[in-house]
Amino acid sequence: MRSQKNTIINRLKTCALSLLFCCVFSTISYAQELKFGVDSTAVKVGAQITYKIEVETDTTNVVVFPEGQTFMPLEVIESYPTDTTKLNDKYNLIKKYGLTQFDSGQYTIPPQKVVLGNKTLVTDSLKVEINNIVVDSTKQGLYDIKPIIEVKKTNDNWWKLPLYILLALAIIGGVLYWFVWRKKPLTEEEEIALLPPYERAKLALQKLDESHYLEHSEIKEYYSELTLVLRKYLDEKVYNRALESTTDELIARLQLLKEGNQIHFSKETIHNIESILKRADLVKFAKSAPDVALAELDKQTIASEIDHVKEVLPEPDEEEKLLDQKYKEEQERKKKRKKLIISVASAIALIVLVFTGFAVKYGFNYTKDTILGHETKELLEGQWVTSAYGFPPVTVSTPKVLKRLESPVPDGIKDKVQVTAFGYGSLLDLFSVSVTTTRTATQNQSQGQEQGENKQSGIDLNQASEAAIKQFELQKITDITVMREKFSTPNGAEGLKTFGTANIPILNTENYVLGHYVMLHFTSQNVLQQIVITWKDGDVYARDISERILNSVELNKKVQ
Repeated sequence: MRSQKNTIINRLKTCALSLLFCCVFSTISYAQELKFGVDSTAVKVGAQITYKIEVETDTTNVVVFPEGQTFMPLEVIESYPTDTTKLNDKYNLIKKYGLTQFDSGQYTIPPQKVVLGNKTLVTDSLKVEINNIVVDSTKQGLYDIKPIIEVKKTNDNWWKLPLYILLALAIIGGVLYWFVWRKKPLTEEEEIALLPPYERAKLALQKLDESHYLEHSEIKEYYSELTLVLRKYLDEKVYNRALESTTDELIARLQLLKEGNQIHFSKETIHNIESILKRADLVKFAKSAPDVALAELDKQTIASEIDHVKEVLPEPDEEEKLLDQKYKEEQERKKKRKKLIISVASAIALIVLVFTGFAVKYGFNYTKDTILGHETKELLEGQWVTSAYGFPPVTVSTPKVLKRLESPVPDGIKDKVQVTAFGYGSLLDLFSVSVTTTRTATQNQSQGQEQGENKQSGIDLNQASEAAIKQFELQKITDITVMREKFSTPNGAEGLKTFGTANIPILNTENYVLGHYVMLHFTSQNVLQQIVITWKDGDVYARDISERILNSVELNKKVQ
């Protein structure tokens, strides 16, 4: 009886040991197939945690590691390439992920699923701690936060107005220099006109010698020029109506001046002048034709009598000289003033003409904005930037780089929701654009992901659009019109487009201005991506900026 009892006990021990061996063997086998861990369970804010998954498998098995933001609430900043090592007839695969978090606290990395052939392995959850950066107050002094100082928005194009003023002044100065201040080369007639009357008369007689009137028997033209030289000289120095007087009137005037002892003409001078003038009258009006020798003699006589007249002319007194100088200066000032007025008027007319030409070709507003400057026009025509924002990335082209915006999340949902936002401008500016990505941790994430899943998180784009409209209302935007339609990006991502008009409040006033807005919403898995563009009504440049941005939006196809 005792022997039979011992036999039963031994058999039970053998079964128990066998069962224990099988369990241990199964656990060791699992442990050998999948290993995971982090390089550190406590890091500072913004520092990287490296999460490693190591799988050992046959060369025939297909291994699929987690992809996307499956480590929420931690953010995947980089997914490293898989490191493969062959050991005999097996592969050792190591996959690493770079994780980070910008808020301090304790976080749980959810379990991750790894597909190994026809089975799925699941890692355990891991707890990590994100610590604030500790400041040593014994080495670094602590100070109160300075109050907010309102800074006026600087105009980056302040230099344009002075440049345009300098350009206009340069044009006017160039015109003035060319027409007023520049010493122009004098023509021969102007140089002759500047000569004193005596030198001018002598030069005219010299030119008469060089003429071919006598050679061609043009006696009438010869005597006309000869007497004109004499009359001009007498008109300037003796009698200011000598050019329009008849011969008898001129001679009578010379006799009167002689008898009044004003100019001491000799009888011979008056006689010679009278004889030549009367002979010239006969040639011009009676067709008389004296011979060439007499004509040449008369020219010599005129030259001689001009010399005699110069000798007997009285010297002008100081008062006459002063009056004559003042008169000449006044005439010169009037002439320069007239030139100045003409030059300024010409410069203004030139500027107006150029402006009108550009206005006709490009439009008045475009030309005005080009000269005076316009904020959105400069954004439209400036250097654009194409960049990816958030994760999954939203690639978009904008006039300026979008800056990261503060996106506070209540402490109670930090583990479930993560928001990243980038933007330029605000709703109160002439133009604004923002890109926001919202990621939520779902129950599916905490349990891992099945290979090939592409399930939506259940985010309703229409509800997301309504929520964005309510955010507008919270910012005191009124009279919002809403229109919706499907939207497709150039690379095939589909979403919802919401657009319309609204009354936007003007800063520090109770007034409103009409504006336009466009919203784009996309969703994939547990991610909601939003792009919002606003601009003031009537701003054609901002409208063109909006269209250009919308045409540039691209989403990661893999994520979509």
